Amino acid sequence: MKSKFNIISSKFLFFGLVVLIALSSASPFLNWMTSWLALVLGIAFAILLGNPYEGETGSITNNLLKISVVGIGFGYPISVISELSTSSFYFVVIFIVLALIMGYIIGKIFNVDRKIADLITSGTSICGASAIAAIASTIKANEKQISVALGTIFMLSTTGLIIFPIIGDYLKLTQHQFGVWAGLSIHDTASAIGAAMDFDKAFNEDIAEKVATIIKLSKVIFIVPLVFLGAYLYIGGDKKFTFPYFIIFFLLAMFLNSKFPEYDSFTTIKEAGKKGLQISLFLIGTNLSIKNLKAIGIKPFLQGLLLWVFISVISLFAIVYLF
Repeated sequence: MKSKFNIISSKFLFFGLVVLIALSSASPFLNWMTSWLALVLGIAFAILLGNPYEGETGSITNNLLKISVVGIGFGYPISVISELSTSSFYFVVIFIVLALIMGYIIGKIFNVDRKIADLITSGTSICGASAIAAIASTIKANEKQISVALGTIFMLSTTGLIIFPIIGDYLKLTQHQFGVWAGLSIHDTASAIGAAMDFDKAFNEDIAEKVATIIKLSKVIFIVPLVFLGAYLYIGGDKKFTFPYFIIFFLLAMFLNSKFPEYDSFTTIKEAGKKGLQISLFLIGTNLSIKNLKAIGIKPFLQGLLLWVFISVISLFAIVYLF
């Protein structure tokens, strides 16, 4: 059992790291702070010290992530949506459908619990934890099934955040190519945008971040038909879901940027959104525990891993040769 001193020290260090990440853009000495490092710091903190606010950071992280994405939206005019080609939208639809089909097939091959398989497939095809949370109530998944799916998606999304920029740099992908790839293949919105931000650092531009954000949020919209599909497949579900209203505020932020392009504070809001995203990743990392990892199981993890590798590799080849 932890002593009172250890608990206080843990909380002090917790807030210290949050402040460090928040102020990293204000000091040239902290310019090394990246999205993947923020996540790794959170994971290390959870494993070594334990989350002093376990059970409380979940809702805070969820809300901070949404606010951060909206803040990033203030950095772009609404016209950037039209910059994405029709082929990019087709890519989104094609790979969502492809992920749903392959997820079903791989789940059957490994004989994964049907609801766990559907949750993992939903998280891979749309937007990670958000999709899992949205469809879980519709198919009446229990806590264990949800936990296994979230753990699988979390591990893979974390891996994508770290290795995608390395692969993108090695393959000499353009910022646009990487943005599309990250948006299509990395599960969670935070990890996809974070990977794009890290890739952009070498170019001193935010093209990959912009593309990944638009691609990812366009995928989030498909939560709605996915939930109705789940309700149809699992007769007796309560058919309740929460519409991701933050998308509307994201579009409103972009509209305001277009309407008042001379307003310099929008750039500051965007940078604050980026830091908020990194803090979200740190908080996500602090929610990791050995117990959660052990609960995943080999079959669900293999389903998630093979599905993710398949989508990542196929989409990468398509992007390299078509974009």
